[in-house]
Order: sequence, then C-alpha cells, then structure tokens
Amino acid sequence: MTVDQIPATGRTGPAASAGRATPAQRPRISMTARRHRAFYLFTAPWIIGFLLLTIVPMAYALWLSFTTYDGISPHWRYVGLGNYSELFSDPQTWNSLGRTGLFAITSVPLSIIAGLALAVLVNRPVKARGLFRTLLYLPAVVPPVGVGLTFKALFDQNSGAANGVITLFGFDALGWLADPYARYVLLMSVLWAAGNVMIISLAGLQDVPRELHEAARIDGASAWRTFRSITVPLLSPVLLFQTVTGVIASVQTIMPLLLSPDGTTAGVTALPQSNYLYMMHVFSQYFALGRYGYASALLWVLFVLILIVTGLIFKFTSGVVFYNVDPEAKK
Repeated sequence: MTVDQIPATGRTGPAASAGRATPAQRPRISMTARRHRAFYLFTAPWIIGFLLLTIVPMAYALWLSFTTYDGISPHWRYVGLGNYSELFSDPQTWNSLGRTGLFAITSVPLSIIAGLALAVLVNRPVKARGLFRTLLYLPAVVPPVGVGLTFKALFDQNSGAANGVITLFGFDALGWLADPYARYVLLMSVLWAAGNVMIISLAGLQDVPRELHEAARIDGASAWRTFRSITVPLLSPVLLFQTVTGVIASVQTIMPLLLSPDGTTAGVTALPQSNYLYMMHVFSQYFALGRYGYASALLWVLFVLILIVTGLIFKFTSGVVFYNVDPEAKK
C-alpha cells in the first residue's frame, strides 16, 4: 500500500493538524472574561440607546445654548455665555422657578402621604383587596395626555361636571382653569396618579418583618406608635426614593400645558400665571418664540439644579434613612 492509499483519518503529524487547532492550542477564556463579555452583550442595547438618545441630545442642547439658533433659519451666531447671562437676569425665569419650587414642595409630600395611606389600607387582610389594589392603581396607568384632557373637561367653566355640581347647590360657576383656582386643579391632577406611590409603598410595607409588629403589640404599643416607630423607619429608603423621583417629576411636569385653555404648544403663553412653571417657560421659549438657544440654556440650568437638589436631599437624609442590609451580603 502506497502513501497515497493511507486513509486521511489515519494521518498524524503537523500536516494533519495544520488546518485545525487542538484543544491544547486553543486560547482559553477565563470565567471572569466570559462574564464581562456576557454583561456587555446584554447591556449593549441600553448603552447604545443611552448614548444616542441621551448623551448626544444633551451635548447638542449644550452646543445650542451658546448660540442664537431658532430651529429654522440657517443664520445664527455664537454668543458664548450670553444666553446664560440673560437667563439669570430674566425675572420671568426666577418667577417660574419659584412657582415650580412651591409646586414641588406641595405636591411631593401630598403624593407620598396619599400613596402611603392607600398602601396601608390595601395591605390589611380584607376581602377582595386585590380588586381594590387594581382599582386604585388604574388611574396611574392613564397617559398624562388623557389625564390632562379629562381634568380639562371636568373643570371646564361652561360644560364641566365640577361646575354642574356647584350650580345644583345654588353657587356660581367658577373658572377652575384660570387664576386663582388653576393651581388646585393642577395639584388634583397630580394626586390622581397616587397609585404609583401606593404600589411602591405597598411593596415596602410587605417587606417589614411581622415579628417587629407582634413584639410591639406585646409591649403594649398602640397602632400609631408602631407605625411611627417601626414601619416608617423601615420604609425610609422607599420614602427617600419617592421623594427624589417625585421632585424630579414635579419640576419636569407638562400638565399645566395640557390644562391650558388653548391646548396647544403655542398656547403656553396663555397659561394662568399660577401654572406658568419652569418647564412652561422652556416650552414658551422653544415653541412660541423659537429661541432654541435660550431654551436649551434653560434646560441645562434645570439639569444642574436637579443634580444639586438631589445631592442635598441625600446629604440631609443620610442620618434618618435606615437600610436593612444583611450582614452576610457585605462579605
């Protein structure tokens, strides 16, 4: 038998193994490298979306804030810090910022208290509590546009149900969507979505150990004392989370625009003065006046203010927030 007649599977040596590496020759990937690769593969969609939909628009808005660009005309110029200088000297900016701060100070605590109260109620062992939880949470899933249109129809001065009830008792119809009542309609529209706070608070309540409540009852503590001394401290991380997210949401709300008499982005200039919040000032500069550069500067100032306020909240609540961490989790 000649060499050419030898089966291919029986050949050995460098010539046979030249086209394929043996297991010993293949590069080995450590378990840590595999985990890192899997992590980046799974998070790649979010990372790409964050870069394209957050970082790039923010960088573009930062560049616009140094220009006089109006969104249409190709004739614009670089003004440096001119928009920021005008911003800090504009009384309308400071007035809208003050109204926004007052709205946040009012709406956030009320939302947290309302959501926590609802969570305590639906956490009790009553019949059909799952149905009650669903019904109380349903308003929170309604889109903001739907909520705004609904409240606008309910509180319309001529055909709204609110004035219909008032006139039945002999009172005059009120202009709910105008000053001085517009701020109360805005606050009610925010409290309408307290189901979001309720769900998060309910999850926190169910995480409180029952043994602590039973020990408090054995010691003779009242229900209010148990709630104040045990439940609230254990819920403090949840309350901190709701405070931070509530403040961020309140300063960015567009609900006043949805409640405006005009109902369009151009109608932001016709808003009641009490509902002319900071974001409404931004909308006015963007869509009513076409000052993209100045509006971008307003947004960047708001971004910095949110960072500062969030940092202050964490700083001043660090001593009162109780984190129930398992000691074994630190190892």
